[in-house]
Amino acid sequence: MLFLLVLSAAAAVKKIDVIERSEVLHGRTFGKAGAYERIVAKVHFAVDPALAANLRIRDLALAPKNGAGLVEFTSDLYVLRPLMAELGNRTVFYEVSNRGGKGLLGTFNYANGSKDPRAEAEFGDGHLLEQGYTLVWLGWQFDVPEERHNLALTVPVATDVAGIVRSEFVPSSKVTRFGLQDRNMKPYPVSDPDAPGTSLGVRDTTDGPRRIIPRSQWKFWDNTGVEMASGFLPGKFYDVIYTAKNPAIVGLGLAATRDMISFLKYSGDAVFPTGSLRRAIGMGTSQSGRFLRTFLYFGANADERGKKVFDGVWAHVAGGGRGSFNHRFAQPSRDGHRMTNTFYPTDMFPFADLKMLDPETRDIDGLLTQTADLNVTPKVFYSNGAYEYWGRAASLIHTTPDGKKDDGLGAESRAYFITGSQHGPGSFPPRKNSTAYVANPNDFRPVMRALLAQMTAWVNYDKQPAASRVPRVDKGELVPASSVHFPAIPGVAMPKMPHQAWRVDYGPEFKTKGIVTIDPPKTGKPFQTLVPQVDRDGNETAGVRMPDVTVPLGTYTGWNLRDPATGGAGEIFSMTGGFHPFAATKAQRAASKDTRLSIEERYADKASYVAKIRAAADALAREGFLLDVDKARVEKQAEQRWAQLASQ
Repeated sequence: MLFLLVLSAAAAVKKIDVIERSEVLHGRTFGKAGAYERIVAKVHFAVDPALAANLRIRDLALAPKNGAGLVEFTSDLYVLRPLMAELGNRTVFYEVSNRGGKGLLGTFNYANGSKDPRAEAEFGDGHLLEQGYTLVWLGWQFDVPEERHNLALTVPVATDVAGIVRSEFVPSSKVTRFGLQDRNMKPYPVSDPDAPGTSLGVRDTTDGPRRIIPRSQWKFWDNTGVEMASGFLPGKFYDVIYTAKNPAIVGLGLAATRDMISFLKYSGDAVFPTGSLRRAIGMGTSQSGRFLRTFLYFGANADERGKKVFDGVWAHVAGGGRGSFNHRFAQPSRDGHRMTNTFYPTDMFPFADLKMLDPETRDIDGLLTQTADLNVTPKVFYSNGAYEYWGRAASLIHTTPDGKKDDGLGAESRAYFITGSQHGPGSFPPRKNSTAYVANPNDFRPVMRALLAQMTAWVNYDKQPAASRVPRVDKGELVPASSVHFPAIPGVAMPKMPHQAWRVDYGPEFKTKGIVTIDPPKTGKPFQTLVPQVDRDGNETAGVRMPDVTVPLGTYTGWNLRDPATGGAGEIFSMTGGFHPFAATKAQRAASKDTRLSIEERYADKASYVAKIRAAADALAREGFLLDVDKARVEKQAEQRWAQLASQ
């Protein structure tokens, strides 16, 4: 069915086209929350570029306007909510969609991934629904591919505006073509292939010199890609600088998120009744977590009337990054890793909540400065794994820029380090995937479920969550990579170095207007990034430890290395950790010259191992990082690991 809801002219949300309204799982009830319904819709927005809250949106004044002087745009909306609002917990749990998808149910319900959950397996154990959350997803990214069930944002462009765009590509095998887009996103087409400044460059290393490839050796194809007959070599950094026109008003993604959540909390209509939702938690993972950090930095947590939007914000595995979410010719999908998407405006000062001084540039700024000035600072969680310290500069969110002191978190912020984890939850048995070592199997989703319970109690009842748990400089838990005491493990080498956050200069108008005039940017000194110290097994000493790490059968690292065949030997493989099992017996350990004790030397038998796992789970639950309902799952996973590793 199709409903057209016309809303108050004073609201940024002007109308909602409801495309589908249907029962979830044929009316199945979820605990006290009862039955759920699904709402699929298109949201129509119109914002006044003259309002103070909208001056933060770069190039908004250049967008076409309607007869009322407003800028119009639309977004896809997907909602799962209790059929009877009074049975729910009256809390919006909003996930910033990662490149058009949906991840909440996979993370918090142990569900199969889906962009349009319909089947039982795609709702997992029903945890979020049983808790009564109203789950909301909204398109905020303009360049997601036009695929079924992708959540997209449709925005106007700044007509007849031209500028430079940089597209970087690091192949894993020899190819003769690459597209200008990141991943499968939509690129900015080339407007003038022969414009001054057009160039293709290559670097051997992240910070190595850029060599220009003669124009006669390469060409654009279809104005959306680059072709070179001699081929692009694996592990090399190629980037093309070109001229494009008509940049999308990318920052409207911030406005769409702001205005939709504000509408749900403060306005409403016949489908979303006023007062039915009282609190809102914003959750973002990886790219989406960086989006939320950017959202806070630009003061977007104040709506057009100055009211607080999110009561709680949770940036997960975002490290110290922000991203390309609010500048001219921004490419939102571009992130920043050691060998992926280097020198994009991702890891930029400020990193920490509180105002700090950059000792090199003398800039003073803080991530939450604007939210504090506007009196709309939410309660904040930052959760990161070991990969984010090695590959996403996570230490900078809770240290000074020189890495010498533990500082930077706001009074209403908590930071949690999930020990021995990669960028996403691992699976067992672990496997290689263009990596030198098998991937990290640490499934840390139980910790995420417990943290959500803490955040919900914090925003709804002001119940204080667990204190921050991160590696600290003053305790020797956070150190330069060269000071990590990693054990001698046969056939295992550490990375050359962790990802670095560089001081970058995109030109004089970038910070104030979001206009890039220098690309590749000028680079200064890198910030001091630190990584967690490890014990004699190679497992980190600080943080929130899953029982599998507390009672280990191997070494869990946040880093892995690239397969030498893909180029960049010795460099970190983006977003994947490693796992190095202990020898099963003392004899095997001695034969391999492994310095770590064997499984046989650690545990008398399976029963004693499982007992230790159970005790570790109980301790984690007492500390608030594990729900009682998840203890059995943790124990079962430990038994599966024992069955394979103790008999290898």
